[in-house]
Amino acid sequence: MMTPSNNQPQWWVQRWLELLDSYRFKKRLERARIYAKEGNVLSINFIKAKAIALVQGSEVEPYKVSLNLAPFTDEDWGYVIETLGQKAIFSAQLLAGEMPESIEQVFTQNGLNLFPFTLGDVKSKCSCPDKANPCKHIGAVYYQLGDRFSEDPFVIFQLRGRTKQQILDALKEYRLKQSDATTTSQKSVNTKTTRKKTSKKADINVETFWQYEQPLDPSLVVLTPPTDGKTTLDILGDMNLSYEDSQAFQAYLQQVYNAASQQALMQALQGNS
Repeated sequence: MMTPSNNQPQWWVQRWLELLDSYRFKKRLERARIYAKEGNVLSINFIKAKAIALVQGSEVEPYKVSLNLAPFTDEDWGYVIETLGQKAIFSAQLLAGEMPESIEQVFTQNGLNLFPFTLGDVKSKCSCPDKANPCKHIGAVYYQLGDRFSEDPFVIFQLRGRTKQQILDALKEYRLKQSDATTTSQKSVNTKTTRKKTSKKADINVETFWQYEQPLDPSLVVLTPPTDGKTTLDILGDMNLSYEDSQAFQAYLQQVYNAASQQALMQALQGNS
């Protein structure tokens, strides 16, 4: 699978093929490339983290090729899944068949390398009589795996010990745990808030809330009528009544207001004496 813009392999495929490009026997690599293009790699299957391939050579029976990287431990994968789970974009891109450009940082920050540094980091073996490694049969499998990477970036994870389904299941489980933890934390906060509100409500007696039976310090209390001569009725403004009704009603309320104010002032003075 090539990108339409520049007819070059995706960056993660190129990283894999660069391992072969570092091999000094170029003619051997060219024969391996021809083997891969002509369909001599009959099959590639995975047994755990190891790729097992059948490659048709010059003999009637195909040769058996095995290829693997050093798999990560369960603990290593636990850290990787946690880091991957913190950014949903990683899962989204992988599912779309794209390897996120910053994916390697996820592994390096956990002390791991997703891609092998050198050809020596890849362990391979072929049943053919050629003692060179990689032989053209192993080389053909390298190229064929590059095509597999192009179609499914999860293949590189398979070589590190985790299948596509295992990774997706682990990411799903991680997100569910995070979601449950957030829900539990929110419930705890809501419960504490409710308890505080209930406690405050229980401490308030509505019937005696506005009563104050303790004597006031005279030096701290000054009781005076409004200095601007305005009452609450003046502040409220005109009523939505006819002029005559409004005047009569306001005159009545003025009397009530004055009487109430006088009584309140007398009661306050008595309570402060």
